[in-house]
Amino acid sequence: MAKKRETIIVFSAHSDDFVIGAGGTIAQYVRAGKKVLAVVFSYGEKSHPWMKSKVIKAIRQKEAEEASKVLGCRVLFFDLKEFSYLKEYQSQGLEAALIKLLKRYRPQKIFTHSNEDPHPDHQAVHKITIQLTEKMKSRIQVYIYSVWNPVSLQTQFPALYVDVSSTFWTKLKAFKKFPSQRFNAIYPLMILVLYRAIKDGFKIRKRFGEHFFRIQ
Repeated sequence: MAKKRETIIVFSAHSDDFVIGAGGTIAQYVRAGKKVLAVVFSYGEKSHPWMKSKVIKAIRQKEAEEASKVLGCRVLFFDLKEFSYLKEYQSQGLEAALIKLLKRYRPQKIFTHSNEDPHPDHQAVHKITIQLTEKMKSRIQVYIYSVWNPVSLQTQFPALYVDVSSTFWTKLKAFKKFPSQRFNAIYPLMILVLYRAIKDGFKIRKRFGEHFFRIQ
């Protein structure tokens, strides 16, 4: 009997967060034969308020799909309005859809936003993740990643370091698939992304690394 492929799900508040927070690890897992699904909670229509909502949504969806091709994962979109995630999550009945998704894919690991991240949408996705996994009968390992928080102080949790020396440049290539976010995220975060990769790589004596905390 063929061994079932391990499935990893990455929860991403916006179209580029899964790349910023875990892009190297996603590519590394895919190379190792694992199945990875990025779940994006919002198209991020408020990033360009001067554009029609349907136009920027289409742009950001295409960017995320192109980035996911680079990393080798799949991407699935939901349509929560930014800064109203928890309210929208309830009104759209998204909990049932996500529980169905988790039962279908039975992921061994979920990567989600850190609750230390100052962005309210990232904090909301963190809360949603905890609520979901607590309702699942099967135990799922939950790891948190950082986007806008420069460091994480959750040292009471076990740390997971992933050697991304061979996939860090793949992450940067995927990162560049978001031209609409050039000034919103790419340029502001590029130095921080590089700093984290070098720092985390040094911790495990590798060129580049990505660091997560297991909270469940």
